[in-house]
Amino acid sequence: MTVHVALLRAVNVGGRSLAMADLKAMLADIGLGQARTLLQSGNIVLDVVGKSGAALERFLEAETEKRLKLKADYLVRTAGEWKAITAGNPFRRQAEDDPAHLVAVPLKAAPTEPQMSALQGAIKGRERVRASGRDLYIVYPDGIGRSKLTIAVIERTLATRGTARNWNTVLKLQALVEAIVAPG
Repeated sequence: MTVHVALLRAVNVGGRSLAMADLKAMLADIGLGQARTLLQSGNIVLDVVGKSGAALERFLEAETEKRLKLKADYLVRTAGEWKAITAGNPFRRQAEDDPAHLVAVPLKAAPTEPQMSALQGAIKGRERVRASGRDLYIVYPDGIGRSKLTIAVIERTLATRGTARNWNTVLKLQALVEAIVAPG
């Protein structure tokens, strides 16, 4: 079994609602009954046999659409990849001083250098962005809600899908992963 973090993109925002109890019931129905959810925004930690990466994303997307009538993207990382996200954060000071204004954005595909240059050019405020493989780190010093650097701008500029989690949630997910990987 391999522990994974699976993040649903754009649920329980903008009128797209999904009860975590329904999500957990679906996961149990498809043989992932040990899955644990965190908060109400589609954060899941689960043990999976035989599927990983894009194959697991496609499987979860298909089952969610079929069983819950919700078309939604999943962004999946193994426990090791999630640990690399937390360890590789280039904005250490912000993580300590203001974690609610720091986000990690797992992406479906790694951005190219030209795409990252275009994203840097799209920044209209004081936001700072760094990429590491298929993941972005973004500091929103003036707040996420007022920023022009939205997930729509990021996805359009990078030509891929993603979902953001603030640093507090990233760390809670890491703690949940560690509790499953090394219980006790």
